[in-house]
Amino acid sequence: MINDLPDSLDEPLSRFIEHLRAERRQSVHTCHNYLRDIRRLAVNLAAWGETRWSGLDIHGLRRHVAELSREGLGGRSIARHLSAIRRFYEFLLREREVTDNPALDVRAPKAGRKLPKVADVDQVNHLLNADADDPLEIRDLAMFELIYSSGLRLAELVGLDLDGLDRRAGEVRVLGKGNKTRILPVGRQAWQAMDRWLSVRGTLAPEGQNAVFLSRQGRRLSARSVQSRLSRWGRHKGADQRLHPHLLRHSFASHLLESSGDLRAVQELLGHADIATTQVYTHLDYQHLARVYDRSHPRARRRGRGDEAES
Repeated sequence: MINDLPDSLDEPLSRFIEHLRAERRQSVHTCHNYLRDIRRLAVNLAAWGETRWSGLDIHGLRRHVAELSREGLGGRSIARHLSAIRRFYEFLLREREVTDNPALDVRAPKAGRKLPKVADVDQVNHLLNADADDPLEIRDLAMFELIYSSGLRLAELVGLDLDGLDRRAGEVRVLGKGNKTRILPVGRQAWQAMDRWLSVRGTLAPEGQNAVFLSRQGRRLSARSVQSRLSRWGRHKGADQRLHPHLLRHSFASHLLESSGDLRAVQELLGHADIATTQVYTHLDYQHLARVYDRSHPRARRRGRGDEAES
């Protein structure tokens, strides 16, 4: 029995939850989630004076979605609610308690795209200017410099082979998503760090090992090891946020776009098939661009308080 609901709403919902548990073999956790989400709709129906599930139409469901949104639920959470309601009404249709499923044509609001976190330029410089003494730290610094210099994905970094390095041209060749090869420029400081690592790499590398970055045992370094080493590096060097390889890649993209404004070039360097994926970085740079605009455009400079008082 679901408290505070009319029997005409409570009883079908209770039967549906029992159906999920006994016939569909859903977990207790799943059943609880369905009950919670659908009960929220039932409470709204009762508050609107509606005592039967057949009384819900598409307009009422949209009203329910609007209320969920006003309560602070995001697009993904509302989509979960709608999925539960859609499945519940499929059950009611089979039970011949309703004649249609109002949730079929209602969509959740789009979830806001989560912006990637970036480190500011000063923090990156602080981390990459740190001293490296033993061979493993020298290796780590070379990896981190290379990610930030060229925007490598983690898989591209650990998959890098010696024959992918072209010191004379100042480039690296990596194998990206979809087995697509990219040739990327490498900055001067990154090459200096790489040169230092390559000079000590032989102390770890067994004969015939072609991987650029090696573990203490002389094997190709794993992605998990790179993540662990960068996190450790950040803690030891006093970073004010958790460091991970994607943070350096995101920072590379954001800092390059801020300086150049060339979205297409950043897209090519990152290896994005769709420029819409790269455009997320334009949101990160909005405040910087707004400041440049306000400072530079002759008819966009913000007025002072005195100007506002006169208007």
